[in-house]
Amino acid sequence: MTEHRADQERTFAALPPARGRGFARTWWGQAWLKALEDTALDGEQVKTGRRLARAGAVGAVSVRPGRITAVVHDRDRTAHRADVLLEELSDAEWDRFLDVVVERSGHLAALLDRDLPPSLAEDAAAAGIELLPGIGDLEPECGCGAWDHCGHTAALCHVVARLLDQDPFVLLLMRGRAERLLSADLQGRDPAGDEGPSEPDGVDAAEAYATGYALPELPPLPELPAEPGLPPTLDSGTPPAPGVDPAALEILAARTAVAAHQWLGETLSAGTAAHSPVPEPTVAQDAVRLAAGVTDSAVLDRLAEGSGRSKEELARAVLAFRLGGVAGLSVLEEEWAPAGDDHARACVAVESAWEEDERPSLRAENNRWTVDGEDRQLRLGRDGRWWPYRKRQGHWVPAGSPAQDPATALAVTARAEGWEE
Repeated sequence: MTEHRADQERTFAALPPARGRGFARTWWGQAWLKALEDTALDGEQVKTGRRLARAGAVGAVSVRPGRITAVVHDRDRTAHRADVLLEELSDAEWDRFLDVVVERSGHLAALLDRDLPPSLAEDAAAAGIELLPGIGDLEPECGCGAWDHCGHTAALCHVVARLLDQDPFVLLLMRGRAERLLSADLQGRDPAGDEGPSEPDGVDAAEAYATGYALPELPPLPELPAEPGLPPTLDSGTPPAPGVDPAALEILAARTAVAAHQWLGETLSAGTAAHSPVPEPTVAQDAVRLAAGVTDSAVLDRLAEGSGRSKEELARAVLAFRLGGVAGLSVLEEEWAPAGDDHARACVAVESAWEEDERPSLRAENNRWTVDGEDRQLRLGRDGRWWPYRKRQGHWVPAGSPAQDPATALAVTARAEGWEE
């Protein structure tokens, strides 16, 4: 076996909750999940793992030869270390695999382009090398004590399927070789041999035709910071110029940071979709906007009184505003009944967001869908986005940013268990 080295390990940051219903888009990512489903003796554990992965319960993933590792949290936030083992290829098998790669120029080009064409896997199999795991090849180890695949190892496998989609070199690392070492080995091989120049082998016509329509994936959008940045203090000890109020400037700078954070959140949530013109806020809404950039308790008391809210109501309103601006504030304080097309679209979205056996029991009332027996709720905004809510101290409180998909929004409420108002 290849000796393990420190540079033969990659660590991937925790992925955000999975949107939609699928975890793997590529054929090799789907084959990885098929190996999990065929290996696990209890199909319910696979479903549990899928739910945990969809909720973002899997932490950073470490990938090294023969093993993948991550910490997975249950819904009660109990942490378990989960490992999945996969047998490495021997040195002789790696030699045969490298020969297969360099025999056809299309294989090498596809691999370097982060693609794993079926023809490469088939040629490797013909040489006696099975790149993708089969039945029984994914061996689980978990701190929860389960001897078979449990929800934690199944969740890890679902997240790794997403990593494999992005980079098939993750699979090759699990099989024993890091990308840098593979590249060095490939560079040392001359596919033409010592026989002089020869006609290129070419590529399969169907493969070349399909590649022509393949576009690389766009890089992922940046994560939204947890809160707006803090503006610099203007308390320099130097007297201000006549007519300049440093305290007012500090409030203006803080409000600008809040507005920038809000716009960034809306842009990340809506992608490149066109935004409708934003109406002028009402006096009550503007009081919340001002409060979002103020820390002085006396000023906050005045804003609460002037807007007809208690201090606690103002605090909840500020949280909603920071998460979604005026739209988020409206979702907190206004209840409305979707009708016609709005109601039909909402029902279809809820029905299709989960697999039938995974759909939570939801009780609908106007634009609010509450999970039966739990303090979790989805609220539909007038813009069609879904807003996650949790009940704290008898009041419904925003639990996170909105999402286009109700399953993604509800997953946020599961991660907000330890949130404090």
